Amino acid sequence: MTKLPFPKAVLFDFDGVVVDSANCHNDAWASAFREIFNKEICPYPSNTHAGKAPYLIAEYFAEYGGDVNKGAQLNSLKQEHILKTTVPPTLLPGAMEIQQFLEQNKIPHGIASNAYTGFVQNSVNQTGIGFKVCMGVDLFKEPKPSPVPYLTLAEKLGVKKEDYAQTIIFEDSLTGIKAAAQTGMVAVGVLTQYSEEELLANGAVKVFPTLLEAYQEIVSL
Repeated sequence: MTKLPFPKAVLFDFDGVVVDSANCHNDAWASAFREIFNKEICPYPSNTHAGKAPYLIAEYFAEYGGDVNKGAQLNSLKQEHILKTTVPPTLLPGAMEIQQFLEQNKIPHGIASNAYTGFVQNSVNQTGIGFKVCMGVDLFKEPKPSPVPYLTLAEKLGVKKEDYAQTIIFEDSLTGIKAAAQTGMVAVGVLTQYSEEELLANGAVKVFPTLLEAYQEIVSL
């Protein structure tokens, strides 16, 4: 694909695409882990768990803590901790510009994240970016890499199947790009954590450094 189609709808992942919230998540995992296991947490397993559902990450940390059966407890406590943070995540380049462009042009758009809806909505409120439709993993029957989150979001936005070829999905993780590629929509990678080669190999049809470059291409169409 040399150029993106002018979109009839745009679907976004959240972390790593719209915002950088790594510090928010890491701090919440660490504080919840200390409360349950009374020791310091191990490094976040980004190579194997980036973009995965929180309960899977919780199971990984709980196993390190010595009791994998406490994964559900850790996951629940982490969600409590992250919703109490007063420090907003950082908006990534192009996020505000592309959202405002879509809003002004009445192009349906929204967020489908493997994070929980409460965190996504709280972050949207804190940063002031104008997403009105935010869906988290708690609203989906299956998390990414299943295509269910994006298919569910598309349905909520009223996107018709015949418009999927002009519906863009922005993703930065291999988990997410695999989900996007299965939908029949236009899976586009963002170079937050993986290489262009990795994203293309897992289903991306095109890759941009950030949303800013994607936005610049879309407005030039």
